[in-house]
Amino acid sequence: MSDQPYTSRSTPDDRVSYDVPGSANPGADLPGSADPSSSRPRGIIPAALGRGSYPEYLRIAAILRKETVGGLLLVAAAAVALIWSNSPAANSYFALRDFTIGYEPWHLQLSLGAWASDGLLAIFFFLVGLELKREFVAGDLRDMRRASVPVAAAVGGVAVPALIYAVTNAASPSTQAGWAIPTATDIAFAVAVLAVIGSHLPSALRIFLLTLAVVDDLLAICIIAIFYSDHLQFLPLLFALLPLALYTFLAQKYRRFFGLRSVAAWVVLLPLGVVTWALVHASGIHATVAGVLLGFAVPVIRSQASGGPGAGPGLAEIFEQRFRPISAGFAVPVFAFFSAGVAIGGASGLASALQDPAAVGIVVALVAGKPLGILGTTWAVTKATRAQLDDSVRWIDLTGVGLLAGIGFTVSLLVAELSFGQGSPHDDHAKVAILTASVTAAILASAVLATRNRFYRSAEVTEAEVTKG
Repeated sequence: MSDQPYTSRSTPDDRVSYDVPGSANPGADLPGSADPSSSRPRGIIPAALGRGSYPEYLRIAAILRKETVGGLLLVAAAAVALIWSNSPAANSYFALRDFTIGYEPWHLQLSLGAWASDGLLAIFFFLVGLELKREFVAGDLRDMRRASVPVAAAVGGVAVPALIYAVTNAASPSTQAGWAIPTATDIAFAVAVLAVIGSHLPSALRIFLLTLAVVDDLLAICIIAIFYSDHLQFLPLLFALLPLALYTFLAQKYRRFFGLRSVAAWVVLLPLGVVTWALVHASGIHATVAGVLLGFAVPVIRSQASGGPGAGPGLAEIFEQRFRPISAGFAVPVFAFFSAGVAIGGASGLASALQDPAAVGIVVALVAGKPLGILGTTWAVTKATRAQLDDSVRWIDLTGVGLLAGIGFTVSLLVAELSFGQGSPHDDHAKVAILTASVTAAILASAVLATRNRFYRSAEVTEAEVTKG
């Protein structure tokens, strides 16, 4: 199948169709002209991963373009942290990151670095929850046969890296505890890279990345709770259900009120969200889970009192527009600044660190294991079931996303500390390996996706011209 822009033609019912070069099924409906599944013969399963509807494609592309500035801020913040933490003034960086503030009786006396990762990052995950729910309820993933593929891919993207690390460190008992380090994808860094180089890639690829990143991040947090946590507090977790339930009830019942009056959301819903976050944090579960749960609680469909689904965006999309500048412009860059500071120790320190079996396992697992697990599981699911990929999405696109998923940072650093103890030699070596593997994965993914982005940019121009015609 050659990489050529789509060609268009008219159908008998005056809808616009496009021919995918090399496809055995020319004349598929142009995204946005109708529900793609409606034009398929009965018995044909909708594609598990495709370009999606044309309005959805434009919406995701617009979000990516808006996030480009946020992505650049994130990369700049991480670069500043790396330079500072490896400069003669490194002690001042770590003193700032480890400076504690907060109220101890509520278990909230945290370092600035912890406030950034547990607090500010929850804002980003709140947006992830909003966007994912929108896709499952009203977007292209509302068909569970489509959603099953990225979810299964996420499971493969967790299992294969863990297995590779375990095999690599089988002869090193002191490092076997770090098997979960390469299991998580850093969604903030991955989406930032995608925002910079992938503004014209199919919306399905971004949703695919978001879905598997959130799922494998949640899987990693479950791993932490089961294998690395001895202090899970069930009482705060149960208490967290109360403000979460009230938050959900108010958001669902008075969606029109909160949509029209932004101040009301800050005064009523925000305090409930903060209380939910604090209780989840006190329970010992990573507090970003609270952000995802709060995002899922927001209704997607516009209420009938506001004119119904066809009258405009629902509360989830309104909240997404309100909070995205806060997340992309402040929360994520600050988080990156406090998380990216790792003392590498020069060329000799880098070489020494990468000889550690733990470091070798992490690099191989993230750079090779992540794409292998994601692609292998996706291939197996599409072969074992009736799910199929859309003609407009190639396996090379998924390869780029698989490589991008090899960017493991935040949760990987956390698991490294839990595995080996903060400041231990294995912990330092693991952090260097995480950074090396993440940069390598980002470079490889950028090389693949930048090429694909140029192709899809040409396809987008062609489709826009067809739509206008």
